[in-house]
Amino acid sequence: MRLPYQRRPLHDLPDTPEAYDAVLADVTEQALARLTPEGSLEHPGARLDVGDTSLGVTSLLALAWQRGRDPRLPAAVHRSLAFHLRERVHTDDNPGYPNLRIRNSGLPYARYVLKAGAHPLGDWPSTVWALLQAVNVLDAADGLLGDEQRTALLELAHGYWRRLTEATFFNPQEAGNQAIGCVVGGLMLAPHLPRDEGESVRARALALYTDEIRARRVRDRGALLPPEHGGAYDNNYGPISLSFLAQAHRVSGEEVFAEDGDTLARYIDARLTGGGFDLGGPRYSEQHSGFESVLGLRYFSGRIRSDLGRYRGDTRWARHAAQADGGIDGHFAWMLVWQIQDTSRWHREPSARPARHQLRSGTVSVAFDDHMTPSLIEAGGTYCLPAAVDRQHGFGPVLDGFLFCRPMGVVRVRDLNADGLTAKLVTKPVVGRDHVLRHVRSLYVTDGTRLWVTVALERLDGAPYLLAGLPYAADDGDRVRRTARAEAVSAGGMRLTHPAAEGVDHFDARAELTQEQAAFELAADPRVYGNPDEGWRHLVSSTALEAGPAPGAPEGLHVFAVRYGPGPDGSFTPALEAGEGGLTVRTEAFTAVIGEASGDPLGEPELTLFV
Repeated sequence: MRLPYQRRPLHDLPDTPEAYDAVLADVTEQALARLTPEGSLEHPGARLDVGDTSLGVTSLLALAWQRGRDPRLPAAVHRSLAFHLRERVHTDDNPGYPNLRIRNSGLPYARYVLKAGAHPLGDWPSTVWALLQAVNVLDAADGLLGDEQRTALLELAHGYWRRLTEATFFNPQEAGNQAIGCVVGGLMLAPHLPRDEGESVRARALALYTDEIRARRVRDRGALLPPEHGGAYDNNYGPISLSFLAQAHRVSGEEVFAEDGDTLARYIDARLTGGGFDLGGPRYSEQHSGFESVLGLRYFSGRIRSDLGRYRGDTRWARHAAQADGGIDGHFAWMLVWQIQDTSRWHREPSARPARHQLRSGTVSVAFDDHMTPSLIEAGGTYCLPAAVDRQHGFGPVLDGFLFCRPMGVVRVRDLNADGLTAKLVTKPVVGRDHVLRHVRSLYVTDGTRLWVTVALERLDGAPYLLAGLPYAADDGDRVRRTARAEAVSAGGMRLTHPAAEGVDHFDARAELTQEQAAFELAADPRVYGNPDEGWRHLVSSTALEAGPAPGAPEGLHVFAVRYGPGPDGSFTPALEAGEGGLTVRTEAFTAVIGEASGDPLGEPELTLFV
């Protein structure tokens, strides 16, 4: 089976002016065929995210008119805008909406579901989206809208802003993408207002960003990130937040948006595999955005000089939101407007500078979590997740059901490039059940095609093994498919094990079940409202690669050696030797010496590497 959401890298989509004109031409024909006598441009099958979508298609028609002056479009824009002003503006409080600061304010808002009281929780973001659709139409109003419609739309947009910032609590879902979107709406609205009002709105937008978003950032993998639905990062909404930061910087010129965007972009770059696969987050575990991410990934790829566009988006939404029949939906239409207006181009080369939480070269990459334990390993076109044993998740030595990967102290990292090889040495102190402190040294070396991993620690009593990953997904053309196998070999023998027990908390990679589905089943709250990352942490056991100790390890050490990716044959026989310089590891491709840091006054681990 193929994974449903992660498809082609987003930078594979043509983004020339001619390509965008073709997109707008298609939108135009769909919209003109759909336009009802009442003026609605909503998709007839839409039930959720409806309150702003007709206006979203209107904004695309306004942009198309700006670029091509199609004589059919002014009448369609006037009629559809009149529909929104007449039928989709609500001023009475939605029954059951819990996040009001002021009741019966009379300020306008957009509904997530049209029926009163049906699903009021989504009204705050829907109002943000309606504000953004409105300001995009206002930006295209010259020569298109009459004074009466323009004045009514401006009053509505200002009312949306006041609803979001005065009548309701700000950012009630703790969703960074929604909150930054609201700030962008204020920044884009301000120039359309009289000077004093505009300056007040701009100042309020900047203050909200500083006090309500930036001050509440959450740290993950060394980066401060806008919180997303209660977590640090979501692989669907995180890149959407990056797009909002790009637009905020474009329209305001304020450097804080560029700085925070650079931080988020470098974080995404570090956690993303070279093949563009990623998963995890407090809202959706594997779902990926499509066109909504393009602006931010493209804009900041140039700023941080890295190929962020390798991100595998859901290309069913490659250009605009669509319903099941492929027909356009106006949801998030402003992102298509902005990416068409933006003149930045993709940066397609990987970053040349090493990143603490990433090892990457060629078709091999390792993403590391906060504890510098691999969160994703990519080699040979296969992606491995951290495996689970006895409710413990990670990558590292295991003895009697105890996984040695959680640090008890400072984790030290050393990066090295030599003779076409890229390496990272991670040293962490770990305490076992016997309360003994052991130093786990993990060396990762790649030539861009294969990955060698060597893990050494003080000798353990008993029969330990290395938990070496959960084979989960593999490249399949321009898609990603599920797998339960990985091309890997161990010096001490490798076995692929599957859970003996059944149940959702035992993940068998051979089953037709995605990580996302299992994570939501394990979450405490219903799907979409639950936190799949928290749910996945309840996993008891999983399919796992288990590597035995390498023979010939120096006295007093257990050493595990694994090679991922294609090899000349199925054997792997590294030589291991202890000496004054440290532990020497000789493989068919390189020799590495892992030092003891005796000569470094800072105590940093030493690493020597040569072919």
